[in-house]
Amino acid sequence: MREIGIGLLGLGNVGAGVVKLLKDNAQAIEARLGARVVVHAIAVRELEKARPVEVDRDLLTRDVAEVIARDDVEIVCELIGGADRARSAVLEAIARKKHVVTANKLLLAMHGEEVFAAAEKQGVDVYYEAAVCGGVPVIRTLREGLASDRIDAIYGIVNGTSNFILTSMASVGRPFADVLADAQARGYAEADPTLDIGGGDASHKLAILIMLCFGVTVDADEIFVEGIEHLDPIDFVYARKFGYEIKPLAIARQVEGEIEARVHPAMVPQTWLLADVPGAKNALYVHSYALGASMYYGAGAGMMPTAMAAVSDLIEVARNIRAEVAGALPLRSYQALVHQPLRDIAELRCRYYMRFSVVDQPGVLGRITTVLGNHAVSIAQVVQEESARPSRPDGDDTQGTERPVWVVVLTHEAREGNVQQALMQIAELDVVVEPAAVIRIAQYIVP
Repeated sequence: MREIGIGLLGLGNVGAGVVKLLKDNAQAIEARLGARVVVHAIAVRELEKARPVEVDRDLLTRDVAEVIARDDVEIVCELIGGADRARSAVLEAIARKKHVVTANKLLLAMHGEEVFAAAEKQGVDVYYEAAVCGGVPVIRTLREGLASDRIDAIYGIVNGTSNFILTSMASVGRPFADVLADAQARGYAEADPTLDIGGGDASHKLAILIMLCFGVTVDADEIFVEGIEHLDPIDFVYARKFGYEIKPLAIARQVEGEIEARVHPAMVPQTWLLADVPGAKNALYVHSYALGASMYYGAGAGMMPTAMAAVSDLIEVARNIRAEVAGALPLRSYQALVHQPLRDIAELRCRYYMRFSVVDQPGVLGRITTVLGNHAVSIAQVVQEESARPSRPDGDDTQGTERPVWVVVLTHEAREGNVQQALMQIAELDVVVEPAAVIRIAQYIVP
């Protein structure tokens, strides 16, 4: 039987999952492929480290270049993460005419153009299903399933850590710091969770999705990003009173010939399917010209879901090798990509939730609404506490007339630039105790 050799770079959780799947499902893979997929070498940092799976010690090496250079390795599976080392390894593999499977969203967000150009020049495949939404096959869906359609907009929950934290805050009413600590203890959040909770991880994934959906490349660091760490338990209480759930969204739309891209927590109507995506799950809502609305949901992270996506890519590349069409098929949704600057976030138009902490005295609401009106921000609904703050979910129920009170405002659709100018002016009022909490309200707006 034909044997297709794999060189694995990295043996962390996902790498271990790849080894396990290839071993446990070997018979089924051979039946589907008509060939045997065999791991011939694995590059690791530490040879003696304990692994989640049993691996033949003779397969391990610290030398990445040695794995890539082996004659019996036809596909290099890059799972080392990061940008610089991964870029060097992937480009070296491509230069040696090795096909590449990667789960590295940072690599593709930062160096995707270079990687794809090199692969096309050498006539090799680069597959990357595991880079976005783990085990949910969104890459293949956008590249192949919707190839005949025209995508207008995407709304996604693409970071499981952030979604787990916000789901927990909504259900238990505890402060962000407490829920983050719990997520770290359970293994849902890294020791340094900055990329997850700050939105950086989601922005890298969104850059890849924009390439697939709209045929353009964008700089990931130009995507508007706002983290989730400023959210307070009371915001979840008000959200549900108004008929919303708070979710960490990655959004990209075509607006007046430009690409609008943003990552931030948003109030999602409870009638949306995205509002029901729980815990560490991922989901991508797509609106397209022919199909209309469709949504893709499942496990977006973890050892086995991400490994499943990587192994599926290995099988697909192996199938291309068997059919002698490897390197001949499109690596993206579009053959030719152009670089496009993103639409200025100041031009975003949406509705807003605003929570102000103010001194409890007459006339405060009028001063706030006057400033909003002067900046063309129209108010849809206002909730003003008559005396002390309402009971907080975190247990801070201190009473007293000197305590600040909350004024909560829902706006009609407004321009982001106007909203930010109004908020800066309101923050300077002597009756305002602390900066306003602001959450954008999500709405499906398509051409």
